[in-house]
Amino acid sequence: MTITIGQEAPSFSLPNQNGEFISLADFSGKWLVLYFYPKALTPGCTTQAENIRDDFAAFTELNTAVVGVSGDETKKLSKFAEKHELPFTLLGDTEHTMLTAYGMWQEKSMYGRKYMGVMRSTVIIDPNGKIAHIIDKASPKTHHKDVIDWLKSHDCKKVA
Repeated sequence: MTITIGQEAPSFSLPNQNGEFISLADFSGKWLVLYFYPKALTPGCTTQAENIRDDFAAFTELNTAVVGVSGDETKKLSKFAEKHELPFTLLGDTEHTMLTAYGMWQEKSMYGRKYMGVMRSTVIIDPNGKIAHIIDKASPKTHHKDVIDWLKSHDCKKVA
């Protein structure tokens, strides 16, 4: 499935790093940054998560929740969050249902080998549950700044 700007965000209910189920409805009335990343505890994903952590106050000031989504199991997400002191929610989609609904579970290629994996992308959802912005191929090093700049340029302190 491919998502488009303006459509209703696909609903989800997945376990977070503490084993608690989190759903799209939990973020009603807030901006939501869903950032999809390939695998916890890997160099690029760690850089991306730490940059979000280090700028987390900026997201809070913009009435924005941040949720990282990967195909990892709860135990690995818990270790990732604890080791890097991540103040935001991580969701594990081991069945790839949410990843597929958002178009983030795709065929990838490395060294000539093809496999299915998570695309490093970001979806911003407005307080009314609609897709407001999509960042394809997010950079682990600049992702947090790109998202904050977009949120600021769209006056995200206000409810849509």
